[in-house]
Amino acid sequence: MLYPQMTQTRMKFSLDGIWDFTLLKGGEEPVPGMPLHTPIPMPVPSSYNDIYQGRNFRDHVGDMVYQRELIVSPAMKENRLVLRFGSVTHKAKVYLNGILLGEHKGGFLPFEFDITDTAQEGANLLTVFVNNIVDNTTLPAGRLVRQAFPGMPEEVHNLPNFDFYNYSGIMRPVCLYTTPKTYIEDIVVQGKMDGTFSWHIQTGGEAMDTARISVRILDPKGSCVFEGAGSEGADRLTQVLLWDTEHPNLYQIEVLLAAADGTTDCYREHFGFREVSIKDCRICLNGKPVYLRGFGKHEDTPVNGRGFNQVYNVKDIALLKWIGANSFRTSHYPYSEEMLDLCDREGILIIDEAPAVGLHSHFSATGMLDASGDHTGTWEYMKTAKHHRDVIRGMVARDKNHPCVILWSVANEPASEEEGAKEYFEPLLNLIRQEDPQHRPATLVTYEGSSPEKCKVAELCDVLVINRYRGWYDTEGNLPGAAALLKDELERFHKRCPDTPIMLGEYGADTIAGMHDINEGLFSEEYQTAFLKAYSQVFDELPYITGEHIWNFADFATAENIKRVQGNKKGIFTRTREPKMAAFFIKERWNKMKEKENGI
Repeated sequence: MLYPQMTQTRMKFSLDGIWDFTLLKGGEEPVPGMPLHTPIPMPVPSSYNDIYQGRNFRDHVGDMVYQRELIVSPAMKENRLVLRFGSVTHKAKVYLNGILLGEHKGGFLPFEFDITDTAQEGANLLTVFVNNIVDNTTLPAGRLVRQAFPGMPEEVHNLPNFDFYNYSGIMRPVCLYTTPKTYIEDIVVQGKMDGTFSWHIQTGGEAMDTARISVRILDPKGSCVFEGAGSEGADRLTQVLLWDTEHPNLYQIEVLLAAADGTTDCYREHFGFREVSIKDCRICLNGKPVYLRGFGKHEDTPVNGRGFNQVYNVKDIALLKWIGANSFRTSHYPYSEEMLDLCDREGILIIDEAPAVGLHSHFSATGMLDASGDHTGTWEYMKTAKHHRDVIRGMVARDKNHPCVILWSVANEPASEEEGAKEYFEPLLNLIRQEDPQHRPATLVTYEGSSPEKCKVAELCDVLVINRYRGWYDTEGNLPGAAALLKDELERFHKRCPDTPIMLGEYGADTIAGMHDINEGLFSEEYQTAFLKAYSQVFDELPYITGEHIWNFADFATAENIKRVQGNKKGIFTRTREPKMAAFFIKERWNKMKEKENGI
């Protein structure tokens, strides 16, 4: 799926702004073709939850409705007209002038509708029904719980199986865009270290079978270095500038489609000449080992929640560079296309993760195992397999050309120790490699319950990415003991999979900014720093470790729980991006590593 852009043949119109909004709390539902009664203003894009006060508003379970007018000009009607949503969390049902355009499931990927024949010149009424429920059929997963208290009506609560707040709404930009009636539908492009490149162009519309396609390759300065023709092809440039973390050189492929009726369509797509491989227990970029320094992150900011926020995107990239990071994981869902564009431009490596978190029948809202029950039967309980395949296809279709993406993750912390995990995940890992034209390595991220002896999926992964919290959720306060346990487990994983790189996908300790303790007590900034130092020493002793991603980049909102004080506080930065003490230790460590890599 191509990202909407203005070209000499395409127009783009933003529908972001203030929409009408209402929560549906039972009773009469709005008529899609009629204006809402007594709506309130709601910014789009954003999460709806923190815009207005009130627990019942923030934690509403079920449906809500967005509505706005859009104007279509005669010139727009002369072309193909498309309505596009960057993401709606978690289900959307979209109407235009009371006519159902379609539905979409999945809260973190784009979808669109051709409204050429549905839209009318002048004013049109756009109505979007949004549902925010997570259950054992959705990704991420959760559960609906009904509770009755004496003398009170029954209550319905939606409990996530994951440790981040279930922000909902129209979360990313909405736009109208036009294309000619015969148009470029998709572009696959890749470049390799030796200068070879290939392309495949998919077209759509009225006269696509007779359309002529011409291709130009533009270098990072915009100069044309190749001209060719055809819907697919390959060639080689004798000299290329490679894309890497220090020199993120971006080329462009410019595609021009000429239809038999004289109409044309034009589109430009960025790409990089680079290769990702696995060798000697390391991830390699352009044939050289690359040690991943970075974080798990969240799309999470004050007031805006998980809503698209380009200001924070740029700020976060600036902080990553300040601290010496070169990578992050899109935990635990695909991030906005705009963020990946920034990472392409700035040379930040991405582990691109599907929204498959909470795939454990006994995970609670803090991400911890529920102490009750026998903790078995996840793969009989979860009904997510088909939807999981759909989101994997959608994620790869959206992100396939980004040079910043070096590793795919199909899930975070599933019940990978249970019987049935291999049968569930093997087809998904095969699918993501098959769907990716570049066949990048793939993994799934496991948790502490999936030990080297119990894990059912280790051999399926190109890289072992494991989350461990020794010294926090167990052996708390005993960092020498935690480090010994961590090192022992890493060595057992390496013994089991001696040719597979290993990295820590998560490790960290909750830290209240400004809380200090001369004895490095739990929750203090001193303990967080000592925790990270203890883990760092283990990593430095093991040559097969290929990266370290701290949990988390910044504090973030979660469901309420006595283990969480206004959210998860494992951030190296506060939610408003102020550094904690540990940030300065990590900055010194990572920048020294960076200097060593660059021979300084």
